Amino acid sequence: MIICTNKMEYPLRTQCQRVQKQVMVNGEKERVSLLFMKALVSRGSVDAVSQQMASHPQYLESFLRTQHYILHMDGPLPLPYRHYIAIMAAARHHCNYLVYLHSAQFLRVGGDPLWLQGLEAAPPRLRLLDHINKVLAHQPWLTACSHIQTLLKSREQCWSLAELVQAVVILAHCHSLCSFVFGCDTGSDFVPLSKSPNGTPPTFCPFDAANGNTNVPQSLAVPPEHITRRRSLDSSCDMVCLKERIQKSQEECEKRQERLLQTQTLQQTDMEEEEEMICFADPSRFITDPDFCYQEFARREEDHFQVFRVQDYSWEDHGFSLINRLYSDIGHLLDNRFRSVTTLPSLHSPDLKRAVWNYIHCVLGIRYDDYDYGEVNQLLERDLKLYIKAVACFPDATKTPVCPLSWTPLKTSERIHVNLLIMEARLQAELLYALRAITQYMIA
Repeated sequence: MIICTNKMEYPLRTQCQRVQKQVMVNGEKERVSLLFMKALVSRGSVDAVSQQMASHPQYLESFLRTQHYILHMDGPLPLPYRHYIAIMAAARHHCNYLVYLHSAQFLRVGGDPLWLQGLEAAPPRLRLLDHINKVLAHQPWLTACSHIQTLLKSREQCWSLAELVQAVVILAHCHSLCSFVFGCDTGSDFVPLSKSPNGTPPTFCPFDAANGNTNVPQSLAVPPEHITRRRSLDSSCDMVCLKERIQKSQEECEKRQERLLQTQTLQQTDMEEEEEMICFADPSRFITDPDFCYQEFARREEDHFQVFRVQDYSWEDHGFSLINRLYSDIGHLLDNRFRSVTTLPSLHSPDLKRAVWNYIHCVLGIRYDDYDYGEVNQLLERDLKLYIKAVACFPDATKTPVCPLSWTPLKTSERIHVNLLIMEARLQAELLYALRAITQYMIA
């Protein structure tokens, strides 16, 4: 007799499946908790962007690794330069949240407070980046070999090729992050991030993908006497012993509080001055030509701006190898981000994800010859297309974005996933334009 096992119920198997599912859920929660713990150790707080991305821990880890690498790890640019470039990028979209965030970090890594008075107060080398910052942020198809040449051959103020590549990565990263911030309304209830009272050693790198430094700073580690105390308590020591330990612990605590008070007193004036400088870091101070903004990409024959065809210059075949050669390891980190966001488990079908990605590239002048763009209209409703285009191309005008009606039944994590796709597609588009211009300069 043949028995159809598919229709039979096995209580043990069902129970195992439930346990397995619960283990996966718990694993994801632990992963998020670990990432947040690392953020708390390194920065003293968990920023709003990380909290938004926490519904996708696989992507969050990739994002944090990349961001930490370009802003804090080895590279040709000094740390204050990196955060100032991030301020310039965020200012193009009037993103107060990111401008404040990087203004605070700029000062903490030793940046000159006078630079926060505005772009005119910054060194000439940084001011030279203003034009390419403006172009990449609003009309990346205008990026030309001449822009690269100007930066690399400006006599005393010239940039090296390695410095320029890192600067371009920071600009593109922050431009696209502005899209996410406004798309998810991250900065709507923005309040300044609280500071860690003691701070943490700057050498601690929780998201370092290269050196494997995952040691907790000594100041945050559990004192060995605490471990000894716990073991002795577990062995039921007498009351006298217990009182002695409590008294000793209280004395040690008082001494630590005295040292902390002395340190805070010495730093109080500097912190107040820092807060004052940050509060006045108005985004408009860091931009020129405020009327320069996104315009519809022209595809008329009389226009000399040609469509960027991926078949001629792609991330996989050209951009990845060039950027990895000029800025070690960043290509792998960026590539992992692009792959991670498109492979996240989601209710959205692979076709819809590709439609979102290709539509963003299309409005930025990038086309795929092997893609049927009729699918964009079939898979993306009109209100969703308007939302995607607004967040990707002019996020500063979408401070209170209107969510498409088709989003109503979706979970928050699914909406965040769409905004992650928008951010990563825009990031790759800007990098393609910049890297193509660099390639043209190198072979000229």
